[in-house]
Amino acid sequence: MNLEIEIKKAVELLKKGKIILYPTDTIWGIGCDATNSKAVQRIYKLKGRSESKSMIILLETIDKLERYVDDVPPIAYDLIANSASPLTIVYPRAKNLAKNLIAPDGSIAIRIVKGRFGAPVMKALDKPLVSTSANMSDQPTAAHFDEISKEIIDNVDYVVESFRERVRAVKPSTIIKLEKNGKFTVIRP
Repeated sequence: MNLEIEIKKAVELLKKGKIILYPTDTIWGIGCDATNSKAVQRIYKLKGRSESKSMIILLETIDKLERYVDDVPPIAYDLIANSASPLTIVYPRAKNLAKNLIAPDGSIAIRIVKGRFGAPVMKALDKPLVSTSANMSDQPTAAHFDEISKEIIDNVDYVVESFRERVRAVKPSTIIKLEKNGKFTVIRP
């Protein structure tokens, strides 16, 4: 299937509250519209993951950060611009997202991506995507598509066909937690 058709199909399904298995800029992820609490709940249930463990959301442009974070600390823009590898930042005071996606302390983890699949999907959807690793909770992260369990594949609404053969050194993103005052802590190097 051609990439444009897959993007269109994914957007149609995401608008209907469906969940997808898709390639991110790092690893394969399970995703949905990050503003749809029922879809978010389905991902928690599928993974067997506690809702107290928040998930990452993806945005295709830094310009949309302020839609989902109440007050973006200015240093965030410098950190993103100067990061040589995928960077996820945990921001305080999330807004306009599914309530069950926001951490108990009100924070949300966001990564800006430029991937050939995710970015065009988010642009067409005009909403962020949930991105959580394509594995059951407490199981090893699948580095490649062929390592994703049948249980995951069989329980999402759509599995992207493009990029399944992609093999490269895969590393989850670096995660830092950013405070309103601009101080930050590295959570995952």
